[in-house]
Amino acid sequence: MKDRRQFEVIESRQLDHLRVFHDVARALTSSLELEEILSAIMNKMAQFFGPERWSMLMVDEKANHLYYAIAVGENAESLRGLRVPMGEGVAGWVAATGNPLVVPDVKLDPHWSVFAAKHPDLNIQSIACVPVRSGEKTLGVIQLLNSKLDLMSEYSISFLRILCDYAAIAIQNARSMTLIQELTITDDCTGLFNARHLYTMLDEEVAKSGEFSLLFIDLDHFKSVNDTHGHLVGSRLLAEVGNLMQRCLGPGNSSFRYGGDEFVALLPGMGKPAAMGATVALHESLRKARFLEGAGLSLGLTGSFGLATFPEDGSNVASILRAADTMMYEAKETRDNIAVAGRGLLMDRPRLVGASRSSR
Repeated sequence: MKDRRQFEVIESRQLDHLRVFHDVARALTSSLELEEILSAIMNKMAQFFGPERWSMLMVDEKANHLYYAIAVGENAESLRGLRVPMGEGVAGWVAATGNPLVVPDVKLDPHWSVFAAKHPDLNIQSIACVPVRSGEKTLGVIQLLNSKLDLMSEYSISFLRILCDYAAIAIQNARSMTLIQELTITDDCTGLFNARHLYTMLDEEVAKSGEFSLLFIDLDHFKSVNDTHGHLVGSRLLAEVGNLMQRCLGPGNSSFRYGGDEFVALLPGMGKPAAMGATVALHESLRKARFLEGAGLSLGLTGSFGLATFPEDGSNVASILRAADTMMYEAKETRDNIAVAGRGLLMDRPRLVGASRSSR
């Protein structure tokens, strides 16, 4: 009779675990939102293991540290934005080694009892910290503090590891989707946004009905670079121009390769005076820069800039594009110049004989 009751308890427990797996699998297939899926997984863990505090930390490989993606429990708010160096503390040790850490009672563990004593504010009694891994790479760690004692059984640890595998699948899926989305909106040569994404962002800006400016840039005599040095050098030059635009315009503005040797900058929230200042600064930076010095060439470059502002120069996507494009071609009449809708050319340069919209 005793054995039968024990069997029924085990069977019930396994059914509960199967329900968890079903719920998590359903979350994985019903959403591509990483935080939503991870929260579902973590909530299931919390229901089973009853920790006082639990958290999910993600690895930032470039910075070589972890950051709190999800934190629940006492002092959870204070953990937001907190960074943990790789190798330090419980989570840092697990992430660096790739090994799970289970300490049923920190008082009985010499190493972690010292750690707990140094951090009395954490009130650590037991630790369960498991790496979230994909292949040989640690993506993050799941940390449970002061859980129920049955967490320490081999069966429970195996259950926890399976949930970590689900978390790894969710992270990889989200990263793959992010990469796919980036590839569809990114120009291969320069790493800037492409023309397709420009139209998307313009639609969004026009829908906001706020002021913004649009800058078109055509590189002067770029064809001669290709003719003299070859298309590979020309592609590297375009990439360096893209980097220059991003540095000069800053993260608040978006840069695009429109096609060929034409670039576009979207300047959200910038009226004409501010946009003219940003354009003049970029124009001067382009003129002063030396390109492809790493290849031993040290090339100089100029461009023809056309600027228009929404809504005064165009009240929809088509008209604001046309206004900026028209100004760029006006600047090409002299080259190495800036033309602003409603203001004309900013620099007094002689017009080129025979210049036309088809000239490059």
